Amino acid sequence: MKPASPTNPGEILFEVKGMTKHFGGVRAVQDISFKIPANSVFAIIGPNGAGKSTALNLMSGTYQPTAGSVLFAGVELNGTLLHERVRRGIGRTFQKIRLFKQLSVFENVLAGFHIHHNIPFWQYAVPRAAIYADRKRCHDEARNLLEFVGLSHRADVRAGSLAYGEQRMLEIARALATGPQLFMLDEPAAGMNATEMEFLMERLTMLRDKGVTVVIVEHNMDLVMNVADHIYVMDHGEYLFDGTPDEVQQHPEVITAYLGAEVIE
Repeated sequence: MKPASPTNPGEILFEVKGMTKHFGGVRAVQDISFKIPANSVFAIIGPNGAGKSTALNLMSGTYQPTAGSVLFAGVELNGTLLHERVRRGIGRTFQKIRLFKQLSVFENVLAGFHIHHNIPFWQYAVPRAAIYADRKRCHDEARNLLEFVGLSHRADVRAGSLAYGEQRMLEIARALATGPQLFMLDEPAAGMNATEMEFLMERLTMLRDKGVTVVIVEHNMDLVMNVADHIYVMDHGEYLFDGTPDEVQQHPEVITAYLGAEVIE
């Protein structure tokens, strides 16, 4: 499958209609709908147990919905699996870091390029110029991604030896190696200190400016309110409210359900 065709800024890149997921008698997500414009940062927030990560798993293909429709660039995705959606141009990170911890930082990023190798299998029997050119392209792009996430100086160290915040950034680099048009991140700021979070915010904004549409599920409201163009609020698996960061901060039900008694400044 080829990645989706590029979408102009402001056009709808991703859409869910009546998306629902039941696990037995538990309604994890119930009849939620939203549209995500291209070249934007879209945040999904809500209290613990609101169904945010389940929604992201449904969007990425980790789960299939019980009911509803999921569309990417106007194409129905129901029935396609996570790896198929990656080939279409959808990438993601996970709440629990999933690195190859015995491999080097550089090798972890290289692993992300495997879906975009275009060399016929028979050419690997005898080395050819196309193979060397493809290898050089992947190595060059991997170095660029490590520079982007601030880990170029750590390229040769074992991934498992990185600090927690560095591992988060490495997972982002590896996911970006798949070349996503839509990039989903589940709790990317978890375990990061203030400096690391500031760096992450800058990189998310840069991705949007480079034409990548970003979806984040995040508890850290400083990050969400500073990078999101639009916020979708869930509670108990259902829609509660959506709007701009300013609108979300001022909505009484959101304040009660999630943000607390005081509006975040």
